[in-house]
Amino acid sequence: MHNHKHLEERRKELRKSLTPAEASLWKSLQRKQLKNRKFRRQHSINNFIVDFYCASEKLIVELDGAVHLDFAQQNYDYERTQILENLGFRIIRFENKLIFENLPEVLENIASHFKD
Repeated sequence: MHNHKHLEERRKELRKSLTPAEASLWKSLQRKQLKNRKFRRQHSINNFIVDFYCASEKLIVELDGAVHLDFAQQNYDYERTQILENLGFRIIRFENKLIFENLPEVLENIASHFKD
């Protein structure tokens, strides 16, 4: 279910070319900086690659840029979210601009989804 071999190259490409918002959030999530939780970036679950994943919390954090305003993309995002939630994952989404406008609030929101 996690990190299928056939997605390995694509995950590597995505990690090398993080968006500015992803890079900024990653600086605050890496090395267990947020309440000692380990996050992975560009992690695959089934055939989906998620932006950030915390295994101990079964929590997925997705960042949405302008492309996610497209109707077809919104439908895809909805279906993808439904599939992942049915597998027992929790998904939270943030607009890219919020990372730059209020990162502390984003981090607090993410932490509020932790079990303890």
